Amino acid sequence: MPQIAKLIGGKWKLIVLQILIFHGTHRFNELRRKIEGITQAMLTNQLRALEEDGLISRKVYAEVPPRVEYSATQKAMDLNEMFEAMHRWWVTYEG
Repeated sequence: MPQIAKLIGGKWKLIVLQILIFHGTHRFNELRRKIEGITQAMLTNQLRALEEDGLISRKVYAEVPPRVEYSATQKAMDLNEMFEAMHRWWVTYEG
């Protein structure tokens, strides 16, 4: 269990994954606008950690200015049921 907590633990990683799993590919600034309260540095750190863990992919386009897009990998998409279960729990007990 500690390994999964490392992979998806923390407030920001879960939010980033939820956006990319359920709403598809996003650019950095799109993610930043959707995640209220996150700083640029924190988002950068979280995206790097998720990429290193194989949960998101980063695609850089050779354009000026550079365009970078982030997407959920299949490994992350396999968490879909977990997110749906968490949502059902939230609606049942807190909603």
